[in-house]
This record gives sequence, C-alpha cells and structure tokens, in this order.
Amino acid sequence: MARIVMKFGGTSMAGTERIRRVANIVRRQQAAGHEVAVVVSAMAGETDRLVNFCREANPLYDPAEYDVVVAAGEQITSGLLALTLQALGCKARSWLGWQLPIHTDNAHAKARIGDIDADGLIASMQAGEIAVIPGFQGIGEDGRVATLGRGGSDTSAVAVAAAVKADRCDIYTDVDGVYTTDPRIVAKARKLKAVTFEEMLELASVGSKVLQTRSVSLAMKEGVRVQVLSSFVDDDAPLADDLPGTLIVSDEELEGLNMESQLITGIAADKNEAKVILTRVPDRPGAVASIFTPLAAASINVDMIIQNVGREKGETDVTFTVPSADLVRTQALLEEHKETIGFNRIITDGKVAKISIVGVGMRSHAGIAATMFKAMADRGINIQAISTSEIKVSVLIDEDETELAVRILHTAYGLDETDEAA
Repeated sequence: MARIVMKFGGTSMAGTERIRRVANIVRRQQAAGHEVAVVVSAMAGETDRLVNFCREANPLYDPAEYDVVVAAGEQITSGLLALTLQALGCKARSWLGWQLPIHTDNAHAKARIGDIDADGLIASMQAGEIAVIPGFQGIGEDGRVATLGRGGSDTSAVAVAAAVKADRCDIYTDVDGVYTTDPRIVAKARKLKAVTFEEMLELASVGSKVLQTRSVSLAMKEGVRVQVLSSFVDDDAPLADDLPGTLIVSDEELEGLNMESQLITGIAADKNEAKVILTRVPDRPGAVASIFTPLAAASINVDMIIQNVGREKGETDVTFTVPSADLVRTQALLEEHKETIGFNRIITDGKVAKISIVGVGMRSHAGIAATMFKAMADRGINIQAISTSEIKVSVLIDEDETELAVRILHTAYGLDETDEAA
C-alpha cells in the first residue's frame, strides 16, 4: 500500500462529466489499496472570470480581497469532487486551505507556503477517507485566505505530498507526460519515461508549460517523486502505479531505473521574451550595476546579458532580455534612471524567442553547444544572445524562426522518435 497525492488541473475539472471521470480515476486508485489525497484546480477559465470581476469592481483592487474572490474557484471544484466521490460510494471530504491549515506568508496573490499541519489529514487518509483539497490557496499570517499565484495548484500538490510523506505525487494534466519537445511543433517528439528534478526545473524555467517552476523546485528540495500523466484516459487504462506518464526523480533514482542515457533530454521554446539594447553606456565600474539594480528592485527578471565594446573608447553597448510582459515597465524604469546610467538610447525588440537545450549529459560531454550553433548556422538562423548553465544552453533568435530551430535541433541531437521506437 502506498500513500499518493493526486492533482487535477483546470481542464480535467471543466464540468460535471469531467469531474465524474476524475472521480473514477481517484476511486480506482484507492480501490487498489492506496491512501489517497486529491488536490484540484478551478474549472478551466474560472479563475480568469473571477479575476475580471475583481478588475471591473476596482482596477486598483486590494490583493487580500482579490484572494477572497479568486480562491472560490478551487473551493467549488473540491466540494463537487467530494460529492461525486460520495455518489460512487467512497468516503470523501473536502479540506479547505484554512482547515488543514496550509500556512503561507502575507504576500497576497503571490503567497509562498511556509508549512502544513498535516496530522488531521494523515489520520483521515489512514481511516480510508479520500481527502479533497483546493489547490492555489492557504491561510496567511494575518489569518486571511492567501493565494499562491497562477499555476499554484501544482505547488500545493507537491507541498501536501511532502507534508504527508507521500510515496508519489501524480500530476494529471491534458498531456500524457513530458516530451523531448512540444509535439505540436515536432510530430516525432518522444515521451520521456523519466527526467531528473534538475532537468525538469530547467525545462520549466525556459518555456516548458507542463509544470510550474516553483512546484519542481519544491519537489527537488523535499525529495517528492512526481509523475506527470493525462486524466483524459479510458476507464480501463492502466493505473498510475504502472507508470504510464513521465516520472520526475533524483539523479540517483534515475540511474537506478536503468534509463538509457541521453546527452540532451529536451528542447524548449519561449516566445515570451523581449530584447533590450542600451547604446553607448559608459565603460566604467558600476555602470552595469546602475542598469540592473532598479530592475531587480522592481522584481523584473533579467535573463541573457551581453556587453559589447562600443564604437567609441570608454563606451559599450549592453544587451539583455526580460519577459515580454515587463518590457514597458523596463523601458520606463531605464528612462527614469537615464541620467544615472548614462546611456544614449534604448532599442527594443519584442519579436524574439528563446530556444533552450537541456540535459544532464552536458556535464560530461564536450561539443554539445557546438552542435547547436552549427545546426542553426547551417540553416541560416542568426543567434542574437547566448546564456548557459551546467545543464542548459539557451540562445535568442528571431521569433519567426522558432519552429524551424526546434525541428532542426531535435533532429541534430537524435531525439526524433523512430518507427521502431514508436
């Protein structure tokens, strides 16, 4: 017998028929002899609807009152799933964030989980009751409901799994696992049987939308085994215990699974990037700090950074990227600090994309970046910026070349699924 936390996203909970399908998946898992807790998202589109209500009521809304409104979506689905499970003959009850409780800080609309009092939840599961928990929410230090930010239900599920010491956290989505790249771009993309926490964290941070970055980071920190799989399966489909999805585990466990080693695990593309160039920045100590300090204070995440020698002695051009949604704020902040920074002008480009290759194989193999650069050069794709980590190389290119770049790199690293593999 195992203790399993199951999480279902908004598309899985979109209407009574889909909730009934989810209830059957949960019922079968418990019938196999497991202790089960379920974390649910709001119905697809419901959170957006509630957010719009807040904006219409008051464009300068109080984040604490905003949380009261948007947390209602998950509360509704948790109650409906508990009712549906009861109709199937299961013992089930909902546990709202304040009832466990899930303690968070007071950063309303973007709260972070501190700890979870799980004793009551564990006792309920041991007694054969299915616990249904609304994701995305907890209770702040001020005693008020607090939400975790968009995609926070994944983080809720991993946090609950860590608190109850679950054997596994199954994340059910509208895809059946993690692929080598987006199957909508590359038809021969392969579903991965397992990836490491580190690889999934990099993939999530550079554009893969399967899991929220915070949830992967928490799973790695707490050692929670996570499986990504689809809730859109037939009633006679194999149970999650048979690992039909993608398992996200530690490096050590991956080695123990005897998975075939790949130099590159996956390729991600992100079009939500914007390029900023500051021309004729004084080439002196502290100049770069004067650019990025105000951006950091405004919580604007800067990714790729290139500093070039300018045309005139003592001057340089600085190029960097920010999320597209932050481009307008970035421009305003830089103009505000223009005298301090001393640049000549700002040049921006919102039509760029970041292409990333990720894989733990980079640690021990040379020439991986060279393969990327040559493959793109052979097809005439210009690289505008580069950033690297121990297991990732990212390049910035023209947005119109995104799909072409992903396809040629997928082939260059031998990731295409062959007829034999299929």
